[in-house]
Amino acid sequence: MDNYIVSSRKYRPTTFESVVGQKALTETLRNAIRQNHLAHAYLFCGPRGVGKTTCARIFAKTINCLNPTDTLDACNECESCRAFNEQRSFNIHELDAASNNSVDDIRQLINEVRIPPQIGKYSVYIIDEVHMLSQGAFNALLKTLEEPPSYAVFILATTEKHKVLPTILSRCQVYDFQRITVADIVEHLKYVAAAEGVTADEQALNVVAQKADGGMRDALSIFDQLVAFCGNNITYQQTIAVLNVLDTDYYFRLVQHALSGDVTQALLLFNDVLLHGFDAGVFVTGLAQHLRDVLVSKDSQTLPLLETSDAIRQQYAEQAKACPAQWIFQALDLINTCDINYRTARNKRLTVELCLVKLCQMVNPTPTPQQPPLKPQQPQQAQSQQPQPAMRPAATPNATQPAKTINRIPAITTINPNRQAAPSQPSATANTQQQNSPFTIDLLQDAWTGLKQHFPREERLAAIFSNNRPTLDKDGTTIHIAVANPWMKQDLIEVQTKILSVLKRSLHNDLIRLVVDVQEQTHTPQAFTAAERYKQLVKDYPVVAELKSALALQLE
Repeated sequence: MDNYIVSSRKYRPTTFESVVGQKALTETLRNAIRQNHLAHAYLFCGPRGVGKTTCARIFAKTINCLNPTDTLDACNECESCRAFNEQRSFNIHELDAASNNSVDDIRQLINEVRIPPQIGKYSVYIIDEVHMLSQGAFNALLKTLEEPPSYAVFILATTEKHKVLPTILSRCQVYDFQRITVADIVEHLKYVAAAEGVTADEQALNVVAQKADGGMRDALSIFDQLVAFCGNNITYQQTIAVLNVLDTDYYFRLVQHALSGDVTQALLLFNDVLLHGFDAGVFVTGLAQHLRDVLVSKDSQTLPLLETSDAIRQQYAEQAKACPAQWIFQALDLINTCDINYRTARNKRLTVELCLVKLCQMVNPTPTPQQPPLKPQQPQQAQSQQPQPAMRPAATPNATQPAKTINRIPAITTINPNRQAAPSQPSATANTQQQNSPFTIDLLQDAWTGLKQHFPREERLAAIFSNNRPTLDKDGTTIHIAVANPWMKQDLIEVQTKILSVLKRSLHNDLIRLVVDVQEQTHTPQAFTAAERYKQLVKDYPVVAELKSALALQLE
């Protein structure tokens, strides 16, 4: 049986042109070779699997090539190129700083630098994971790195640039490698799949690219894993099963249930997610990401921010049409609050279920296409002669909520077309009632606790929002908050305008007032001296005085 070579090694780039996702950087290196402006030290830094060591090898091979091509690529035919390809080159040296990080290892490297190259122009030293060098090893390398021989070139590679000494950074040309985009990874995976005779769904490759998190090596490793499981036909369902990824169809269905107000189906869907072994926290994070993708799908200018396949992009576009932007903003805020509370909640499942219930109770603020058309406008005089009807949604047989349900978003009024002389527009009073929706004490407390997000750097305010619970006056709009001392009251008064703005926006009521009170604290005098304690004891128990006199006791 032939030796198997993993895809990340088999399809490792050998030219600057074949490097994926680093075009600006490779062009810079190629121009440096063309203009013969080679630095003596380079630092390649960036995330794992983005091509740092690969570019270092291509660069080292190209500058030593005896017959470079017109595009400044190695010819692969000269002795220097053949020696490099056969891994017997004495001009290109690789050192793993993770296992060779002592002062003695660097001293040995410095001794090797003194030997000029036998074939080619340069002796190239590639030090991988350079941040792992010890303090002494870094200091030993400094002098040689600053003034090496004319034929020596150092290429340092690291994933943690912040751990490299500033004195090393100042002696190098620094190249920052970026994460490879999902689109570039998908295109490269298509090329690899075609070369291997594997048929793969674009949607499946997109999941692989997102799972790789910008690293091509990780993407190719996942691809090999899928080939081992699926054979020569990789499907989307098999991919999410192998990678333990939650199907996006769950999120599409949940948003549909939320828009229709179907709490039962939403809770059953969440239960199905848990039965499949997924963590509730992962579900909440995925739902927030899904709603974010729906939001960016509403505008053609933000559509490029959606990194997914064309089929899934079409699904997002269709759902974005059914979701008003205001509803998405409210939903994202609700889910973000759930994500914050989830980490400290004891009953995590209940926390998520309450979030889903609230999500389903938020009413769609835009009329649906099936809504009956409004009556033609009536003359102003006719409106004044006829009493105004109550502004509430028309009763339908499918209504699932009672008339007194409190909504986070005010419902749009539906006017019955069969009613005679229906007004063309709601009156100003009705509009005010719609804007200033009533709210419960539970919604008030949720909004009050959520104020912490609007003052992230104010620890004292965050403590007040967490430790003090507001109360609601009988008028339904006056909020009372009692604090322990005048300093807390002053802190709240200074930001009272912002607090009211946030509460009015969250509770959809412009009539809200905030009254800050200081709690009255009763101080009971306490006895501190021996005489005072004895006096208090005699007051409570008179027999103590008789006992003291009978035994001739003295106070200390």
